[in-house]
Amino acid sequence: MDLPKESQCAVLCGIKDIKMEQRPVLAPGPNEVLLAVHSVGICGSDLKYWSHGYCGRFKLTDPMVIGHEASGTVVALGPGVKHLDVGDRVAIEPGVPCRMCSLCRVGKYNLCKDVQFCATPPVDGNLSQYYLHAADFCFKLPSNVSYEEGALVEPLAVALYTCSRAEVSLGSKVLICGSGPVGILTMLTAKSMGASQVIITDIDDHRLSVAKQYGADCILNVKGLSSEEAAKKVVDLLGAEPHCGMECCGSDIALLSCILACRPGGNILLVGRGSLEPKLPVSLISTKELTLKGIFRYANMYPKAISMLSSGQMPIKDLVTHRFHLNQVDDAFNTAISRESCAMKVMIHVS
Repeated sequence: MDLPKESQCAVLCGIKDIKMEQRPVLAPGPNEVLLAVHSVGICGSDLKYWSHGYCGRFKLTDPMVIGHEASGTVVALGPGVKHLDVGDRVAIEPGVPCRMCSLCRVGKYNLCKDVQFCATPPVDGNLSQYYLHAADFCFKLPSNVSYEEGALVEPLAVALYTCSRAEVSLGSKVLICGSGPVGILTMLTAKSMGASQVIITDIDDHRLSVAKQYGADCILNVKGLSSEEAAKKVVDLLGAEPHCGMECCGSDIALLSCILACRPGGNILLVGRGSLEPKLPVSLISTKELTLKGIFRYANMYPKAISMLSSGQMPIKDLVTHRFHLNQVDDAFNTAISRESCAMKVMIHVS
């Protein structure tokens, strides 16, 4: 088939300034595929770039195509691509590393210094009609996994990676701070790995109610509570100190709550990441022998996530609460950031 000449793209030009642009479509090179993008979810990092112009240490300095939680259909193959065919539906793992450094060679490719990650400045994302991507970072979707679920593979990969590093196992008691999509997916993953009790905290009653619907054993609204007060209530509700605490909301107060609540020898996972230099009780961390573990995206999780979706272990379709078309991108972002909309996952349908 003849390749399309142009692709409509959602380009973030500045704070709350997304412009639709027509960009030329390039033919795929060696080990590349051209994809017709179908569904793109809006992530918390997308919202930070859109609303503030930065996310953590990454800053928007030039116009950038936004979006990184995506699925699509292969429309053209570059030389050397053998595991995919035109017409295959795929989930797109957005980070492509160098594959040659020592970190890549031991499987920690998410830490590669040369990783090119969609919609992380200056790399363009995939909220566009057509998108070129490395073929080995496109994963075929089974027939019973929808395009929307394919886009949800990305945040599910974060949850799987988090629970793996937290060493969740049979009987684990787990504290999760933040009941957004990543928090709920982390709760579901922890349950699937054998956690006996999961408590989720948040300051939003609606999101907590969704967490409860998805199977959280305990929910706790921590609005107005100090870290000490929140930690005490967590332990009281669980009847014990949690084995691990996962900060999934980007709050320094929540991180401290995890440290205070967790049992000695527990794991603390920094998923949401609040300020760049949070104040930490180092002496307490030392005397409790807590292990603080960073979470930077994920590695080697897409096949596992797709398998869980295909097997029915992860019933997450209803996490998508709002749907928009590509030409409604401003409405999509305004809905995603609005408390009044009660949005969980906002999905943009490109095709």
